[in-house]
Amino acid sequence: MTDVVIAGIGQTEVGEHWEISLRDLALDAIQDALKDSGGLKPQALFVGNMLAPNLSNQAHLGALITDYAGLTGIEAITVEAAGASGGAALRQGYLAIASGMVDVALIVGIEKFTDKIGADVDEALATASDSDFEAVQGMTPASQAALLMKRYMHENDVPANGFAGFALTAHANGVANKYAMFRKAIKPETYAKAEMVSDPLNMFDIAPNADGAAALLLTRRDLLPRDYKHPLVKIAGSAASSDTLALHDRKDMLYFDTAQISAGKAMKQVGIVLDQINFFEYHDAFSIYAALQLEAVGFAIKGKGWKLAADNAIGLKGKIPCATMGGMKARGFAGGAAGVYQAVEAAIQLRGSAGANQIAGAKFGLIQSLGGPASTAVSHIIQALD
Repeated sequence: MTDVVIAGIGQTEVGEHWEISLRDLALDAIQDALKDSGGLKPQALFVGNMLAPNLSNQAHLGALITDYAGLTGIEAITVEAAGASGGAALRQGYLAIASGMVDVALIVGIEKFTDKIGADVDEALATASDSDFEAVQGMTPASQAALLMKRYMHENDVPANGFAGFALTAHANGVANKYAMFRKAIKPETYAKAEMVSDPLNMFDIAPNADGAAALLLTRRDLLPRDYKHPLVKIAGSAASSDTLALHDRKDMLYFDTAQISAGKAMKQVGIVLDQINFFEYHDAFSIYAALQLEAVGFAIKGKGWKLAADNAIGLKGKIPCATMGGMKARGFAGGAAGVYQAVEAAIQLRGSAGANQIAGAKFGLIQSLGGPASTAVSHIIQALD
């Protein structure tokens, strides 16, 4: 199979962009990606978005964005898979290039949370759960994650501050990321004193909802401009998996089957084993998700994922560096754009351009996006080429 390379990347700062429209955010990221690619012209656009119809009163984002970006005429669709929307859009772009049906694909992840406030946002986020059996009871993603975390702590004798390492690592790594919403490290005592949001989740266990857009240009290696200036990075493996929408329908709600299945398939495509992964960008919308992903993928045994964070094994110089540019906790959770931000950050890391956050000699990165509590999981292996 031909190499599907990441030719161009672009991203906006994650934050509260009250004054910027959905289309303007997307355009900013697209223009940067097009310039970074050396002027490639996309034939197809895949938009990753989660909540625009609910929060921005705007559907049909493919046509909206191509029109505003001056790309009218190309194929353009929106991909929705809750929090995994960006990762799912990236997979569609990858498949389009790998199949040979498209020569250059543009992937854009976009979300605007600040078009609505308060209960409207919670109501929109709840659409990612089972409306008939979860959302109707008042269940929100945060309250569901809190119940998961409480059960996990009970079954595995986790101390009250057992999850602090996830937030400490993310915020330490976010300091040097100019696109991150929060760029200040925190201390253990700061975590310990943080306000409780939904017991046992405190404010540092939850990634902040924020506006943002990220973009990628994908193409085949032989189609790159002759004067292409960046170190080559390709998508070496791509896989997705689904599970029950309702958490209570699972045999074991403390094991993310989709995370294991999709990561395993992606690694098998590449022909690598877990020890060859140099960093892992997990979906740390909640600390408990990060712990369960580490276990499902195989970096920790069941019930011990929290220990990797507690022992600083997920730091930049740890056993498996995670959230290397701040993750969702420090960068911010930009909904349907989250998975595209992961891919952009992985490309920066593998190009050797991560600055203070650079993982020396990194060759393989695993990025994984989740829709809901891993009802959907999309995994990609990003590889630096020699």
